[in-house]
Amino acid sequence: MLGITTAGKGLETMEQIAIVGLGLIGGSLGLDLVRQGHSVVGIARRAETAEAALAMGAVTKAGTDLALVAGADVVFICTPIDVTVATAEAIAPYLSEGAVVTDVASVKGEIVPAIAALWPNFVGGHPMAGKAEAGLAVAVAGLFQGRPYVLTPTDTTKPEALERVRAIAASLGANLCQCHPDQHDRAVAWISHLPVMVSSSLILACQGEVDPAIRELAQTLASSGFQDTSRVGGGVPELGTLMARHNRAALLDALTQYQQQLEQLKALIATEDWDALRETLTQAKTARPSYLPAASTQR
Repeated sequence: MLGITTAGKGLETMEQIAIVGLGLIGGSLGLDLVRQGHSVVGIARRAETAEAALAMGAVTKAGTDLALVAGADVVFICTPIDVTVATAEAIAPYLSEGAVVTDVASVKGEIVPAIAALWPNFVGGHPMAGKAEAGLAVAVAGLFQGRPYVLTPTDTTKPEALERVRAIAASLGANLCQCHPDQHDRAVAWISHLPVMVSSSLILACQGEVDPAIRELAQTLASSGFQDTSRVGGGVPELGTLMARHNRAALLDALTQYQQQLEQLKALIATEDWDALRETLTQAKTARPSYLPAASTQR
């Protein structure tokens, strides 16, 4: 195990925060919190990652030993979805009695009750910010500014724990939102997980063009419209797979309804019902602004 390495002296500390998992989200979170004056302990699987996080100023201490969470006031679990619960279980023996634990996973329904059963001071969280790339190397300060940050308390969530995580999320400049874990999963199936599948399908459909010359021409002509609609389909495959695996039911419902919508459009075009098609496209244009960031308000 890599021991503790400390960056600099004389840092004015506030809450001591531990971040388990130093990828894009964990690294970006650390950059913001260190700049605010928190003492931030980063824990990674590889010593090289811990050292890189220290060098870039994303943490004030770094290592690979989970015991480094000892003494932390708040612990962020920023690992992949499929190991979030296992990570909580692994760090539980080292946590201080009053420590608050939160996570950043994009699926909450199965994670929240599992970790809450392990640690009573747990608050489910999901900062909805990211990039097509993954890893500490692309972490940036200000990633969460103006982006939704969802907290998913339940009837058993302690109010004091919720308020502490809420305060940290607010300090990041995020737009706070609060809902039940199941509501969260149904909503993100529509606006996060479904787009990944749709975007991937668009790319693969284009790749299915049998004439190489036409396919090459399409690639040459692809501009902002295709770039916008294909962006999330070109993201990290492992993340998309985890989304589908851990939010399977809600994603299947969304895919079914999307498939039905496509069939309706196909039927309108096949029957040359241009008036109905124009009305359908008008409905989409009218609805779109309500899904844009400018339409969101802090709650």
